[in-house]
Amino acid sequence: MQISYNQAILALARDGLAALAASSAIGPKATEAQKSHFLCNFMATALKEKRYPKLIANELTLWVRQGRSLGANAGLRQLLEGISQQYGQISDISTGLGHRLEQLLARAKEQGFLVFTDTVIDGKLRLDADGVPSIVISHDAYCSQLKDGELLGPLTLYVRADEGLLAQMALDCGLLLSAGDKKASLIKHHKSYRLFPRNQLPCLALLTK
Repeated sequence: MQISYNQAILALARDGLAALAASSAIGPKATEAQKSHFLCNFMATALKEKRYPKLIANELTLWVRQGRSLGANAGLRQLLEGISQQYGQISDISTGLGHRLEQLLARAKEQGFLVFTDTVIDGKLRLDADGVPSIVISHDAYCSQLKDGELLGPLTLYVRADEGLLAQMALDCGLLLSAGDKKASLIKHHKSYRLFPRNQLPCLALLTK
């Protein structure tokens, strides 16, 4: 059975945290720098020994580089804790993503967001909203990718909002969003985020912290 990206990144996070907790070299008074050094070595070894699928090799390479250059400021422990919590929470959620998106949009409205799903987006646009948080989904994509409460294909959301809040709102609704991409956005002052069927993103999701 082929392992998914979600399964691989969750296994890495849990294994790394378990190794950190079990290490005799890392005591209760260990500093963040010591913990980061341990996790950096754990990841470097995992990468060298190919313990995990190639799916997450780019992430491992980046985190090892950051750990070596930034030390405690790389935040490797916090990163793995966030991955473990977030991916663990959605590990059994793969259906009803259309309904979950509707829940997300409803919560966004309750939080004061402007939400638009009736605009055809076929080029660069500008939304004059005086800085109010907003979510925009192209009408064509909204209609074609949602059916009977399910998400049929990747769907792009253009969002202007605090990313921590957005990630938490999505997680509360059982959704994983891709990291924001400002360059790919068709709406000024917004970033593009993507939802994927069955919550199976091909890369690391937007984390709540």
